[in-house]
Amino acid sequence: MNAANNRTVARYTLVVIGLVLATVLVLLLAYVTRQVLTWIVIATFFAIALHPAVTWLERRAKWFKRWLATLVVFLLAFAFIGGLIAVFVIPLAREAAQFADNLPKIIADVRAGRGPIGNLAERFHALDYIETHATQLRGYVSGLGAPTLAVLRSAATGVAGVVTIFVLAYLMVLEAPKVVDGFLALFEERRAERIRRVSHDCAKTVTGYITGNLLISVICGLLTWVVLALTGVPFAGLIALFVGLADLIPLVGATLGAVVGVVAAFTQSVTAGIIVVIFFVVYQQLENHLLQPLIFSRTVQLNPLTVLLAILIGVELAGILGALLAIPVAGIIQIVARDIWDTRRGRLKPEPTVGEERKPADAAPTTSEDPAPAPVTTA
Repeated sequence: MNAANNRTVARYTLVVIGLVLATVLVLLLAYVTRQVLTWIVIATFFAIALHPAVTWLERRAKWFKRWLATLVVFLLAFAFIGGLIAVFVIPLAREAAQFADNLPKIIADVRAGRGPIGNLAERFHALDYIETHATQLRGYVSGLGAPTLAVLRSAATGVAGVVTIFVLAYLMVLEAPKVVDGFLALFEERRAERIRRVSHDCAKTVTGYITGNLLISVICGLLTWVVLALTGVPFAGLIALFVGLADLIPLVGATLGAVVGVVAAFTQSVTAGIIVVIFFVVYQQLENHLLQPLIFSRTVQLNPLTVLLAILIGVELAGILGALLAIPVAGIIQIVARDIWDTRRGRLKPEPTVGEERKPADAAPTTSEDPAPAPVTTA
């Protein structure tokens, strides 16, 4: 008897050790392949965002095959992104050529203390600092070779990442029906329908997050354009477009856009720069603590407090990627938790379980299919 108990204890001990080792190996593998996993996550976001458009086009145009509808949608998305890049690159190239032509005059104005840049340089004693630290600055410039190579290497990795993300997203959208049908075929019909319903709600949460993020970026871009135009900053529309696109990047995007807008405003005048600084400080506080919670509470069907807590926890756990995933992950957790609650404590409802306005399953009205309560008899 003792020998049997010892064998049982040894077996359970080996199982526990095996599970711990397997968990460690999985975490180690995830750490080693974290860049590829990041690409996969971003590609999944793109696939979920473009999947409804592909499905709509496939249903509207009966002669459109799945591969053709996917190709058309991705070509349109690629053309849209290429157009945005052209909007930035062409004016920047023109401005760079103009800046190169005007550089001697700008240097002369700076030395003489004329113009906005010259006034700023004279006020903050920039020329005195440059003359005093000329040797250190030359040494710093001469040592920029290695960082430049690192930047070029990062740029090449970024280009490869963008291409990989597009290919992954294309294949995800193209093969989505086959993968989903093959996975659901492993379950019985009732359970498969439940998984399909919950997955559809989760996809709606991710789509709602992307829609809400785009809406916030549009608001940011419009308000930035108004402020820059009123303060007389040149190329206000182009700068506002950059600020709006940068605002899509979680955690650092708003700050990056604000830096560009502030620098452009200070080159116009000190007054314009101060006004733009005040605008960005006030707007970022409103966006982080009011606009994001309110909009995401509508599009993702999350409580504003839950949205704010999810963002804070995601940033603390995984930085930029955590901020990107915090809100949709919180929405998915809510959907799965409510579905489990409906299954364990009540009965499944025909309507989705997303949103605060939904009633608990055990509070839903009974139907004719529900068994009638047993009659109470008295002695």
